[in-house]
Amino acid sequence: MKFIERIVRSVADVAVDQALTRVIKDHYVENIAAMIPAGRKIGMPNFTEILMRSETGTPVPRPLGSYIHFSPWESVLFNPVHLFRMPTPEQIGIQTSVTIGPRARKPLTVSIPIMIAAMSFGGALSKNAKLALAKAATAVGTATNSGEAGLMKEEREAARLFIGQYNRGGWMNTPDKYMQLDAIEIQLGQGAQGSTSQRTTVKNIGEDYREVFGLKEGEPAVIHSRLPGVDSADDFIRLVKRLRHETGVPVGLKIAATHHLEKELRIALEAGVDFITLDGAEGGTHGGAPTLQDDVGLPTMFAVTRAAQFLARHGETGKVSLIATGGLITPGSMLKAMALGADAVYIGTAAVMAMIGEQLVKSAPFEPATSLVVYTGKRTEELDVEAASRSLARYLNACVMEMELVAQSLGRTALSDISKSDLCTTDAEIARATGISWGWVAPDTERRVREETEVRFPHSEQTGVAADAEHSRPLHS
Repeated sequence: MKFIERIVRSVADVAVDQALTRVIKDHYVENIAAMIPAGRKIGMPNFTEILMRSETGTPVPRPLGSYIHFSPWESVLFNPVHLFRMPTPEQIGIQTSVTIGPRARKPLTVSIPIMIAAMSFGGALSKNAKLALAKAATAVGTATNSGEAGLMKEEREAARLFIGQYNRGGWMNTPDKYMQLDAIEIQLGQGAQGSTSQRTTVKNIGEDYREVFGLKEGEPAVIHSRLPGVDSADDFIRLVKRLRHETGVPVGLKIAATHHLEKELRIALEAGVDFITLDGAEGGTHGGAPTLQDDVGLPTMFAVTRAAQFLARHGETGKVSLIATGGLITPGSMLKAMALGADAVYIGTAAVMAMIGEQLVKSAPFEPATSLVVYTGKRTEELDVEAASRSLARYLNACVMEMELVAQSLGRTALSDISKSDLCTTDAEIARATGISWGWVAPDTERRVREETEVRFPHSEQTGVAADAEHSRPLHS
């Protein structure tokens, strides 16, 4: 062994010496080290995707959404209390339940404010993964979402509370399916892909996929850019009213967050929706074009803030539920979104990672963890459904417990009582945009300090899309 070790060390020494000599002596244009500054300039994700595009000549289907952190959640902090308001005694339980669509004939009440985001069977996840999500949601008393898919019988049976998407593919859009749902979410877009069309080719569609989606042999699955039958705002309004009348369950709208937000919400309120789901630019997906993920949409933090303000201006706070989703990875960011005005949150990427849990060892080190859960993954059959559901249930319980600890420190007895007044921010621009108190100065001097430091962008100049939205369409909700 010592002899072999000496040989290996000798070979390695020679190879490293020669490599370093080349790095030192070669001109940059001939030097392998040229990749270092090039990599810094381009960035490794962009470099990788340049190579992929050059190989395929088609958009790169990047999984899990953008890697860019658009919402600066780390610049927002909670304010603990000690004397002026007392912390909540530890023997007092923190209320965590939320009712979605309180005006509906059959409101949806979940035990915790964290729900499982829309991730479709076939288009995104395997049957085992979807069943594990449903079982975990049931175990903790929350809801799971069908995603843009048809009604899978096994998932419906495993989920006590099931939100289904009336979708642009048309696969959940008939009474025999949507009448089985606990809430209907009309899907017009998502954070990672906007409202663009999508297609799943025949080679990626198995028999179980065809059965759930009602596809013919050799037929691709197509998600249209528009919802079939909805070619105008008036068409959407009629659809919402019909679904609410037929089913009695909460009927909501899901859209990609956008700077046109107030214009979209005005139509949603006119339609009488029971809830609004906003998917920020950080939203995940099974695989979408990087340009859609990185360059389209509005960050979750600012979308939630603006939507909550819009609902308040129109007297709809507490009547129309607001659900935030997109890049909410930690319990802290979830609770901050709620403090800004969301009634509940959806999580997708975090739920999938938690679901895999200790089963990660089944794919490591030669396959990505997603190979255990995506429909086209190589190891989907190896996912233990019961173990996955237990892992996710434990994760959800841990998240809620951490939220409860924050509520206790804030002197609150319900997660829904936490508001913007419980926050401060270290960023003056975030303070101005969201109305969160600027933590660098005392509240009683904040206004004066802002006026003294505001030089270039006074509020009177902030017109544009958001301001124009208030007058774009009369509201008759």
